[in-house]
Amino acid sequence: LTGLRLGVDCANGSYSGLAPKAFEELGAEVVAIGDEPDGTNINLGCGATDLGALQKIVVEEGLDLGVAFDGDGDRMLAVDGQGNAVDGDQIVAILALHLGVDLVAVTTMTNLGFHRLMADQGIRVLTTDVGDRYVLEALRRESGLLGGEQSGHVIYLRDHVTGDGLASALLLCRALEGRPLAEAAAVMPKYPQVKENVPARGRKPSDELLREVEQVNAELADRARVLVRRSGTESVIRVLAEAETLAEAEELSARIGALVRRELG
Repeated sequence: LTGLRLGVDCANGSYSGLAPKAFEELGAEVVAIGDEPDGTNINLGCGATDLGALQKIVVEEGLDLGVAFDGDGDRMLAVDGQGNAVDGDQIVAILALHLGVDLVAVTTMTNLGFHRLMADQGIRVLTTDVGDRYVLEALRRESGLLGGEQSGHVIYLRDHVTGDGLASALLLCRALEGRPLAEAAAVMPKYPQVKENVPARGRKPSDELLREVEQVNAELADRARVLVRRSGTESVIRVLAEAETLAEAEELSARIGALVRRELG
């Protein structure tokens, strides 16, 4: 990594001290932030859950890119040289093309642009429920190597058994092969996504509602899509709409969100 200048945000967590040293020993010039854990400041205004500080330092210092981990180190997101966030979908896309895999595993939240790119490249996509454990299960079942989530969980099973943020960051830097991150990420068309959380009041989407959503998706074909699912962590119904334009995604989200609210009363 000689000649690479990057920001490393350790989220005041498990990779504090370790990740910056790893990059430095490989020849990179590192600007570390979120690298002073005190037992109470983990993920506080830093890390993969809050990219603002990393985006600022990358732009101000003129760095090539930045990488951010979450507190326990299993997630990684990136920032390009212009300060733009690069999410897990884009990272998995970059790695899939670099590694030459024939299949990848992702979740239902993965951007439609990712699916378009993989189809164009002849790479089979396994789609799972949300959660890195489901991605891992799919990879093991199909003897795959690479998968991930939009949130930054990236799983590469060659010499690993689970997600590892530092390994993902090192793989990403290697995959760039001297290119700017913005150029590498641009290979994936990123469809605008609009998300809404509707209070569930202890209920789940009915079969009738899900059939309506299926009908909408059938009408949309591959131009856009909507997803309705019950959250596994909060008492909400999550609505996701994505389309080729933001206006279309917003219209879809409003339309389906209204259906969900009507059902829940």
